[in-house]
Parts: sequence; structure tokens; C-alpha cells
Amino acid sequence: MTVRLLAFVAFAFILGDALAADKPDLTLTGKLSGKDDQTYKLVPFDVPAGVDRITVDFAYTGRDEKTTIDLGLLGPGGFRNNAFRGWSGGNKSRFTVSATDATPSYLPGPIAPGRWNLLLGIPNIRERAHAEYTAKVYFSRNGKIPDLLDEPLRAGPGWYRGDLHMHGAHSDGSCTPQSGKGKMPCPLFLSAQAAADRGLDFIALSDHNTVSQADAVRELQPYFDRLLLIAGRELTTFTGHANLIGTWAPLDFRVGSADVPDWSTLFRNAARLGGFVSINHPIRLSGEICMGCGWTATPAVDMRLVQAIEVVNGNDADTVISGIPFWQAQLDKGFRLTAIGGSDDHNAKQWSESRGHVGIGTPTTVVHAAELSQRALLDALRAGHVFVDVFGSKDRHFEFTAKGDGIDAEMGDKIAAPEDAKVDFSVKTGNVAGGSVEIVIDGKLANVIDSPKIGSAAQAFAFAWTSDGRRHWLRANVRNAEGKLVVVGNPVYVNWTTDARH
Repeated sequence: MTVRLLAFVAFAFILGDALAADKPDLTLTGKLSGKDDQTYKLVPFDVPAGVDRITVDFAYTGRDEKTTIDLGLLGPGGFRNNAFRGWSGGNKSRFTVSATDATPSYLPGPIAPGRWNLLLGIPNIRERAHAEYTAKVYFSRNGKIPDLLDEPLRAGPGWYRGDLHMHGAHSDGSCTPQSGKGKMPCPLFLSAQAAADRGLDFIALSDHNTVSQADAVRELQPYFDRLLLIAGRELTTFTGHANLIGTWAPLDFRVGSADVPDWSTLFRNAARLGGFVSINHPIRLSGEICMGCGWTATPAVDMRLVQAIEVVNGNDADTVISGIPFWQAQLDKGFRLTAIGGSDDHNAKQWSESRGHVGIGTPTTVVHAAELSQRALLDALRAGHVFVDVFGSKDRHFEFTAKGDGIDAEMGDKIAAPEDAKVDFSVKTGNVAGGSVEIVIDGKLANVIDSPKIGSAAQAFAFAWTSDGRRHWLRANVRNAEGKLVVVGNPVYVNWTTDARH
């Protein structure tokens, strides 16, 4: 590092939270003049231990004078230590690198502590021109992703539709190749395209135990600017499967090993990463044909560490292997767990408009979130502001709300109601004409709506319920004219003092 170079670079160190987009950990600034035309500059910065992701937001002045600054990144030791991490030239002003993924033009890999360098190339700056640059550097730890990498694809509250469980080439997803012969690992692009064709707003790529799909997601997300690709994996063990959604951080999944003796240990480790955990398809046979597919965890898992149960897996809603009874049994024990659905798709090419009711988006998990971003969706999933559209329509709608003593509650919320207090419940349905509404109170069907038949595209139902002062959960479903379950609603919780959520 030369004295002359250091004179070019002024360092402004700003201590801040790497999860806030306007508070970088470091801000690097510098000035260029015509003397720097067609030269390369190193802009050094130090990365502390414990960092697992570096994100850089780069800007410069002088574009109106045709100044151009290209951008790259070197790890400790630079080219001589084979630590080149990428070169985006002038085509990107923001990039991220981590062990699991990197912005296209950059290489994923371990984030070693020590002296790193931005590599600037100046292909053009006029003789009498001057320019200033600013590089905001964000350090992330424990798999956390800074806000500027989770900008909403759609702003504002809404009911967002997605699929939280699918597999592709990074595990056992397969589809027919171009030749039409046999089966080959199915590229992630096809899963995303199928979800987009299905009209979904988000999907979680949940390949078995791996996060190798993260780098492909980083490449695909800018193209799929209407479909949010959420971090995910299916923790697949000999005694059960569970999805971990919302983090790409590596996690030891070896339940039964010395390091991960049981599922509770695994879920505690997942919680440290800020992930959302759901137990998948809990009612399945488990054996040589499908090892670990059923939930047989021993010792019994601490359900306070779980946020959700996959109550509908593919088309199992009205079968003996549905997860609904397992979920409701946990509710009866006092655990607030969100009911979600997942297609568990293994062939992204199997769905089409003509076939329908199979593949990605069947079922659809519909989430009432503040915006279409990973953070907002995870917040809403944890809160239980969710219903499951069993057949994955594009427009089916459902709301279940309660009012009592000045409190308004939606699905997933808690409400207090002392003995003899009346609570007014409401059900709103959309695009399920010909079906009927059913109310479930503490796991039992309750005849509290005089006329539950749905006769129009949009309809509302109401009933009053008198509290006995004790703990209860109430929820609603919708069945179609043939009696098949088409909507699974989450509960409103009455007089709930225990809380399994984090």
C-alpha cells in the first residue's frame, strides 16, 4: 500500500447496525482526477472476525462528464493469494458475497477476517475532471441479510400467495430434459418460472439439507421481479422433516449425532439464525421407502421452538395423512402454531393451466403481510396471518376476524374475553360460491352459523360467541359443493396466556 494511494482515500468509519440499510458498518470515500485515467486503485478496508457476508453499495460523481469507474473485490492477499472475488465493471453498483451466495460477477466463498480491497478501474476520466466516490460497506453475521438486499418487490399490505415447499436440482427434484428422454435434475429456473406462471407472489426453495441453491437464487431474483425467492431448506433426518425458511446460513442437521443429539437442539440452533421453522407432513409412514417422512422425533420436541405445521402437503387435505389433526392436537396443548401448506413439488414441469391442481402452488399459502419482502412475510407467518388455499386458486379469498371489548383480531391474533363476555366473529369468503363455511372450536365442529352455504362470489358470515373465561381457539374452514376442503383457516386465540412464538 503506497502513501500516495492512502492520500487518495479518506476513511470514515461509521459504527452501525448491519441490518439497517442506512447505517453501514464502514463508509469509504475518495477523490479522483484526470491523473487517474486508465489506472487501477485499491481501496482497503478491514473485515473483523465473525462476519459471514459483505455487502457493498457504491456510487460516484462525474457521470455527466463521462467519468466511468469500474468495480471489483479482492480478499486478503489479493491476486497473489488467489483471493480475487469478482469484477462487475460498470454494470453493478451494489453487490454481496458470502460463503453460500454472491451477486453475479462475484464468487461465493468464506469471508476471512483481515484486509480486503475494493478494486477500482478507471477507464475514463477527462484531463480536467474530478470525481468523488462513496462505498458503503455492510457486515452481516449469523446468516442475517441486510435490509438493502431485502427490498420489497411490492410495497404496501396485501394478501400474498406462495408455496413454501419444493425441490429442484439441488436435491431430488427431476424433470424431463430437452430430448424428452428420462429424468434429469430440474434447474431452479423452471421452478421459478412455474411459480410465476401459476401467479404466485413468493416461493421458498427448500432442497434437502443444502443451501447450494442460494447462489442460483441470487442470480435469478433480479429477473423474477414479481416473484420473491425466499431462502429455505428442508431439514431432512431419520426421524422427521422440517422446513427452515428465511436464512441461507449453514446449519448442522444431523439429529442423533453428538453435536445435534435431538430435534430440540436443532430447533434452538435454527432460532439463533432467525429462521422460521415448520414441521412437514407429520402424518406419514416412515421406513425404507421414505425414511424419516413421518414425524417420529424422540425425545418429544419442545414445541415452543416450532412456529408452524405443514397441514396440507400436496393433495392430502382430505386424507388420513393430512397434517391437520396433528396441528390441532398441538393447539389443544397450548401451542400457537401457524398452519401452512406446501406442494412438496419434485418436478417443476408437471403443472400447467390445463392440468391444474398439481405441482407448484398446490396448495397455496396465502399470507397477510405488510409488503412483499422476506422479512414481512416471515413476520406475518409467525403471527399466523395466514390461510391455506388447498387447490391453489389465483383469487380465492378468506378472512376470519373477531371483535371484543374494543379489540380487533385477525387469524393468528390473541383476544381476551372474561367470563360471560361476548365476542363477535366474522367470516368473509371470496370466489368459493357453492361451498359452505364450517366453524371449528377447540378441534370440534360447531353449529354456530344458521346458514353456512356460500351463494355469491363475495359473502360475509357472522356469529356471536360467549366466553367462559377459559382458553379456547376458534377457526374456520371452507368446503366446496362436493364437500372437499378448499380453505383451511388459522385460529383466533381467546384467553391465551402461553405463547410458543419467538
